[in-house]
Amino acid sequence: MPPDQTQELLQGKTYTLRYDASDSDAYYRKIAGLVENLLHRHPDPVQLLSYLQGLSKSRRQLRKLVTTGPQSDDRALILMLKNELSEYTTSVSSHLKSLRFADRWGTLATSEEQYHLYMLEIELTNRIYLEQFRSSERRLAFLPHCLRDLSATCLAAQRDLDYVCKGCTNECKVNQVSKALRRHEIKPYIWMTADLRALFRRMTRNGESLSVLGIACIPELVRGMRMCRKYGIPVVGIPLDANRCARWWGEFHWNSVNFNKLESLL
Repeated sequence: MPPDQTQELLQGKTYTLRYDASDSDAYYRKIAGLVENLLHRHPDPVQLLSYLQGLSKSRRQLRKLVTTGPQSDDRALILMLKNELSEYTTSVSSHLKSLRFADRWGTLATSEEQYHLYMLEIELTNRIYLEQFRSSERRLAFLPHCLRDLSATCLAAQRDLDYVCKGCTNECKVNQVSKALRRHEIKPYIWMTADLRALFRRMTRNGESLSVLGIACIPELVRGMRMCRKYGIPVVGIPLDANRCARWWGEFHWNSVNFNKLESLL
């Protein structure tokens, strides 16, 4: 049987949203409040999203902004986010120092400042596209295989677009999420082989009304959401409660996602 996943500490390689070990509800309340405050000052959410994406582009520039940059709105935002969100990203610094030279670029090298901006970007993207997502004719969800029950042999099978959960165990988070999605007429896939870029190009070219829900670790989720926006696909997403897969740790550890947040989107 899996461990008591409600009470066990959920350590992530760089971040964990379950700061109090029981759930990530407090994180979602905090990030929602931060986005609300930003929207009071920047009432156009699309422009705000573009600004956040541009600001997060260069981790080197972000670090320079924090350490030696002059007083500015950009610097004030980054410092405010560090004050509010650093409790969820305490392991980023030690992780970056441990990286091999070949890994110092790309997803594994995401900086703490970028994590904080990505958190805002995910929440803001959800607010912008939620109604379009709900009203779309065809809704797909792509789930990470690292949510599966690690104590059982996964029997997921390849279907039309990618792998589909077969409901091996009740404890499997992929199974639980898939059931919730199907209740809301959203087709869930375990993302393992699908070329999403090619899939989105083909579907949008055919004029299909398509929307997407994604679940992934924070850097990968942002990457996927940006891809959807590039192709004009309404997208919402939920970050995993921590990054605990083999890409980060070298082996898989059980993981979770916030079901209250999932239900609020559905």
